[in-house]
Amino acid sequence: MTDGFLTVGEVALRAGIAVSALHFYEREGLIGSWRTSGNQRRYPRGVLRRVALIKTAQRLGVPLADVREALATLPQDRPPTAADWRRLSTNWRSKLDERIGTLVALRDQLDTCIGCGCLSLDDCPLRNPDDNLRKEGPGPRLMP
Repeated sequence: MTDGFLTVGEVALRAGIAVSALHFYEREGLIGSWRTSGNQRRYPRGVLRRVALIKTAQRLGVPLADVREALATLPQDRPPTAADWRRLSTNWRSKLDERIGTLVALRDQLDTCIGCGCLSLDDCPLRNPDDNLRKEGPGPRLMP
């Protein structure tokens, strides 16, 4: 640690991720660093909590675009707090519940599909979900 700031290697080691992941997060605008006169990256200590938040969100399946949007609402001059996490996770909860519902429905449909194994374009909800126009028969349709 130099002058209260961490090198890219120190952040990677303490966060348990690859240096390339930190570079990726930085390119994606999820974290920030500054450069020394020798062009070496330096990170504030608070970046460790940001990286932990990013990794947790990824584990939950939150898209990086949503993580970036959420991090943009946080002050840059301090690490995320428990209150920040509660607010962010509350916003992600409904999306997670929706995805869980979709996965449960897919799992239940898979059980019925194993018996027929058809994977028909006409009838299979796994192969061709949400195809409401198929009820109107073959041919092109003008979409509203």
